[in-house]
Amino acid sequence: MNKIFFAFLISCAIVLQVFGQSSDSQYKKPLKEVIKLLETRYNITIKYNENQVEGKWLNYAEWRFRSDVDETLRNVLSPLDLKVNKEGEGRYKLKEYEYYRWEVKDGWDYLDKLASRYHNKESWEARKAQIRPELYKALKLSPLPEKPKSKIILTPKRLFEGYSVENFALEIMPGLYVNGSVYRPLNYKGKTPVVLSPDGHWGGHRYRKDAQIRFAMTAKLGAVAVSYDLFAWGESLLQFKSEDHRRSLALTVQTLGAIRILDYILEDKNIDKTRVGICGGSGGGSQAVLMAALDPRINLSIPVVSLSSYFYGGCPCESGLPIHSVAGGTNNVELAAMTAPNPQLVISDGKDWTAHMPQHDFLYLQKIYGFYGKRDNVKNVHLPEDGHDFGYSKRKPVYNFLIEHFKLNPKSLKEADGNYDESSITIENKEALYTFGPNGEKLPKNAIRGYENLEKLF
Repeated sequence: MNKIFFAFLISCAIVLQVFGQSSDSQYKKPLKEVIKLLETRYNITIKYNENQVEGKWLNYAEWRFRSDVDETLRNVLSPLDLKVNKEGEGRYKLKEYEYYRWEVKDGWDYLDKLASRYHNKESWEARKAQIRPELYKALKLSPLPEKPKSKIILTPKRLFEGYSVENFALEIMPGLYVNGSVYRPLNYKGKTPVVLSPDGHWGGHRYRKDAQIRFAMTAKLGAVAVSYDLFAWGESLLQFKSEDHRRSLALTVQTLGAIRILDYILEDKNIDKTRVGICGGSGGGSQAVLMAALDPRINLSIPVVSLSSYFYGGCPCESGLPIHSVAGGTNNVELAAMTAPNPQLVISDGKDWTAHMPQHDFLYLQKIYGFYGKRDNVKNVHLPEDGHDFGYSKRKPVYNFLIEHFKLNPKSLKEADGNYDESSITIENKEALYTFGPNGEKLPKNAIRGYENLEKLF
């Protein structure tokens, strides 16, 4: 009986497809059939997975077709929260809608609209004063949670050539810890500048070779570098699952972690509070922009391969809460402008969403810095042949910028040709950078576990 009924349903569906094409049925067609029609009519190919099209129907399907293929694809796919990436002439790949990725011109036009709201230092300062408190509210950090009274957990220092490393765990809310490592210069006289060093979503995160090189070189140049884990990444995985990183509170926890790390490090009487920087790549660059906008204690910012008016950050730890809806709407470039007139270096490349930085977004930043008469305080190093990484070609301008603005001494690290010798850096195993032991055996007893318990804190 069930088989007969199932066959009846299939036959009804076929009849609907063949004979039901009228306004009574909203000219409905299954997406898979619509894709075949598109490929035939426009002589194109569209790659897709079955799970992307299974069970999806489109109302007024053929009524959405236009003479232009790209316009047609937008008309057909946007109601289903789908899009295509163009992979070549006549070749497309079906993708889920990416709310955080805009067309280049759309991003530029929106930034121009934002810029029309202010025309001098006074009107821009009023705009900043509007944005900052609303950012805290959107982040669920208004008011800021009370700081736990527990002391920071530190491992013994490990000494290397010209620098030391000690790991830390800092309780930022009851039972919630952020972990990282502090790289300090040896034999440094006077007060020391500090550089918060969040990183992006590259494999290995802060334990990677290129990350360790950057932190250690920063220390050897004469500044303290503080690296720390992303939420649900590194030692945070002792408390949460890796999939929790792609949930909205990741943005809140990472921001609060950076604020509390800054609280801790600035309590050190040997730290120079007039030289406080932040430098991060990719998602860490997004955090560098956000933290510099939020916290006036930061007076130098270096976002690397991250900043764009048409890309908002593809991870919930960058855009999972409505921080871009505050103050009537904003974007990452306007947030980066809030650093002005403090020194800012924007590093971009030719193979990701920063590819067009020199053409539009950087000109906007120069305009904002010009309100303060400090146009030269913002720099752009654009590497058109480079891709999305934090290789030496990016680290070199970071070192140069820190030396220039924090008055560091390159000593024997900088060679006659302007390059840096990174060969003296010791690359440690990731276990050496843990605070809670190789198997998490030192995790405090009060540590919370699970995203549901994190939600209870908020």
